[in-house]
Amino acid sequence: MARMFSRVIQVVALAVGGYFTLAPVSAGWQLRPFTRPAEGNPVIRADRRAVFTDPILGVPVHWEALHTFNPAATVRNGKVYVLYRAEDDSGAMAIGMHTSRLGLAESADGVHFTRRGEPVFFPGPDDQKSREWPGGVEDPRIVESEDGTYVITYTQWNRETYSIGIATSRDLLVWHKYGPAFGSAPGGKYSTLQYKSGAIVTALRNGRLIAARIQGKYWMYWGEGKVRVATSPDLIHWKPEEDAAGNAVTVLGPRPGHFDSHFPEVGAPAVLTPDGIVLLYNGKNAADDTRDHALDKNAYSAGQALFSAADPAKLMDRTDRPFFRPEMAWEKSGQYAAGTTFVEGLVYFHDRWILYYGCADSLVGVALSEPASAK
Repeated sequence: MARMFSRVIQVVALAVGGYFTLAPVSAGWQLRPFTRPAEGNPVIRADRRAVFTDPILGVPVHWEALHTFNPAATVRNGKVYVLYRAEDDSGAMAIGMHTSRLGLAESADGVHFTRRGEPVFFPGPDDQKSREWPGGVEDPRIVESEDGTYVITYTQWNRETYSIGIATSRDLLVWHKYGPAFGSAPGGKYSTLQYKSGAIVTALRNGRLIAARIQGKYWMYWGEGKVRVATSPDLIHWKPEEDAAGNAVTVLGPRPGHFDSHFPEVGAPAVLTPDGIVLLYNGKNAADDTRDHALDKNAYSAGQALFSAADPAKLMDRTDRPFFRPEMAWEKSGQYAAGTTFVEGLVYFHDRWILYYGCADSLVGVALSEPASAK
C-alpha cells in the first residue's frame, strides 16, 4: 500500500511539472463531506433593480431580473470570486428561453457576497454573436493557468444549438472569446455537435486551483448524457480523445437504480489528489422505473468519480450515492421544481473546500467542508 501511494504521488508530481500541493481529501478518495452553513444561503438571488445597456439591443435591460444560478468560482487576491449565470425577463417563460449573461460577485469569507451592478460577460456584436444570441452565455466553469490567466468554459446558446465556448481574462472583468472548444478539429469534425459542460483538470497550488498538465497536455472532462474527455496544448484549442474507430471516448455513463440513472453531467473543475483525479459531477435521476426511488424524479444530485492520474480516461471508482442532493425548499422550487443542486464552482479557501451550486435553476447556494485542521 505504501508503495502504491508513493507511485501515485510521483505521477501527480510529474503531471504538474514537479510543483504541486496534494489536494486534501477525506479518509477515502473523495473530497471531504460538504454541509450548508447555518446562515447565508442562498448567497445570490435575482435582482430586478439591476439594469444594463445591452450592446446588441442598444437599450437598458433588467439583466438578472428572473434567475441567478449555476456559478463558477476562483480565488483571487485573498477573496473568492463567483461568476454566475443571470437570466433577464425577455423571451418566453420557459427554461432556456431568456437571455443569459454572467455576473461577478466577490466575498472575503466565501459566504457573504457583494456583486457588480452590470454583467462582465455577455453576448455582443462580436464574432460569436451568431452562436450566443439571443440565448446567451451559460453555466461557466473557471480555472487559472500557470501564468495567472483565467480560462472559462461556458455554454454558447442561440436557442437553436449549443456548444462549449472558451474565453480568457487577466482580471475577471475584460474577456476575450475564442469560440467553440472543438472548432479547430480537423475537417470540422465536431462543428455540428451539440455539447456542453467542460471541467478542466486542476492541481492545488498555494491555495488556488491551477490548470494541470498530464503527459504534457491539459485535460478536460465534458458533456451531458455521457461524460467524455478532451486534451489541449494551450487551454484554448481542444480535441476529444477518440477510440480506434474515431469516436469520442465515453468515460462515464448513466446507471440504472442510481442518482445518475438518466444521465451524468460534468460539474466543477476536476482536482488532482494523492489517489487520482477527482471529478465532481451532476447526476439526473430518471423519471421511469430505472430511477433511484430515494430521490424525486428528474432531480439533479451531485456525485464524485475517481480517474487515474496516469490515464485520465480510466475510471477507477465512483460514488453509489450522491454526496450532495436537493434538501432545502429553495433547492426544490423555482423554475426547476424537481430539485437541483447543480455543482459548478469549487475553491480551496481558508483551509477548506467551498462548493458553489445552482439551486433549481433559480438561485446560487454554497456548502462548506470541515477545515483541514479539524481532520
